[in-house]
Amino acid sequence: MGVESLSIDHLFVLLFKSPVSFLCIAVVISTLTACANGPGSNNLEQSVAADPRLQNNPAVLGDTNSQVKPTSSSVSLPADFPDSIPKYPNAQLIEIPTANTAGNNSEKQTVTRWQSSDPSNVIANFYRSQFNNNNWQILQQPQDDTEGTFTVKSKNLLLKVTIKPTSVTDTASNQPQNSTELLIEYTPSNTNKIGAETVTNSGKSSPNSNTQVSGPILPDDQITNSETNQANTTKETLEPTEFIDLNQAPPEWRKQIEELGKLGVLSLAKKPNSSDVSNNQKQLFEPDKIITRREYARWLVAANNVMYANNPAKKIRLASTKTQPIFKDVLPQDPDFPAIQGLAETGLIPSSLSGDATAVLFRPDAPLTRENLLMWKVPLDTRQGLPNANLEAVKQTWGFQDTEKIDPKALRAILADFQNADKSNIRRVFGYTTLFQPKKAVTRAEAAAALSYFGLQSEGMSTTEALKLQGK
Repeated sequence: MGVESLSIDHLFVLLFKSPVSFLCIAVVISTLTACANGPGSNNLEQSVAADPRLQNNPAVLGDTNSQVKPTSSSVSLPADFPDSIPKYPNAQLIEIPTANTAGNNSEKQTVTRWQSSDPSNVIANFYRSQFNNNNWQILQQPQDDTEGTFTVKSKNLLLKVTIKPTSVTDTASNQPQNSTELLIEYTPSNTNKIGAETVTNSGKSSPNSNTQVSGPILPDDQITNSETNQANTTKETLEPTEFIDLNQAPPEWRKQIEELGKLGVLSLAKKPNSSDVSNNQKQLFEPDKIITRREYARWLVAANNVMYANNPAKKIRLASTKTQPIFKDVLPQDPDFPAIQGLAETGLIPSSLSGDATAVLFRPDAPLTRENLLMWKVPLDTRQGLPNANLEAVKQTWGFQDTEKIDPKALRAILADFQNADKSNIRRVFGYTTLFQPKKAVTRAEAAAALSYFGLQSEGMSTTEALKLQGK
């Protein structure tokens, strides 16, 4: 409120209540009056005037975040960009290089370049799932999940998606140092010639090949590595394995591990660039090495099914690779997908199917814990509903000092395992103990010991009996 807007009544009230306030007002009025026509009046006016920079650029003193936010991309999608091409949600279009023609025909090839801060393997899995689930004909796909090119075809479109991890050389503190570049190239596919030529480039087909075959088509080398492995898994073809380091395992478990090897249960993932080996291959078992969740899932399914080879009602059905994946991190292309998906579909491992809405990730390469071992294995011993359990019941039966650290989901399996007396997994694997250590990682030797026997104390199957059934 300006001084001139004060009424006489207001001034008298101020004077009456506070002579000091009236005196201050008088001084201010006299000062302004004296400066109105003085030489410093312009300076005073400029000092209290609005900053012209704020009128032209309101962000100068505004939100500091507005200064570091990247400007939105000015690159727009081509007008003819087909809706059927899957676009990765967290990728930004950054460039449309000069288009060219595909081959010697007049069909135009459009190229778009994208960038994402997400890891390349996540993006590769996204496109693999999109192409498989939306009936694209796969002509080529990456050899691994870190980088490579998908070449796919629909009824009227040829599409190439190249995924390449890159490094950002000039990054700000709030930006990732690594990124992934996507190159999406598409060409109208009005003839069958394009599909045939694409396969020919990989040296696996001829220009006269029939390209109207529905479903994914892989190069021969990928058929060998992918479809053959899938077929072997589906048919449960188990190769006997001889381990050369069993002297490093506890003596009481050496026989069981050896027998599981003969049954072909303890399959180990091949190391990159390893040469193929024949049956009765000799490998290192590494008994003290921590076992991953994927390895234990693979062993669990294989052990159960070989133990009950003559009893189909007790076997675990392997999932088809055409099944909609339950876990976001275990897709149909994963070599252990049939086993992990099969365990989830039987309810042996928590998932959305069993009512656990939070179990959207399986974490296949995480260490297996003791409580996980019990949760997945015990139902295959009892073959019936697990008893109701709580912390107090488990503490009274087992006498564990650390019962409160056990995941509530594992309590029922641990209580049921107690009822199996000397054939319980805890007694056979961990021996007498008053500390369960539920979050402790399990070794390969411990996992093998647990899988050497299935069933109740009064009725069960051991590795020795399984070998007898096979005539070994």
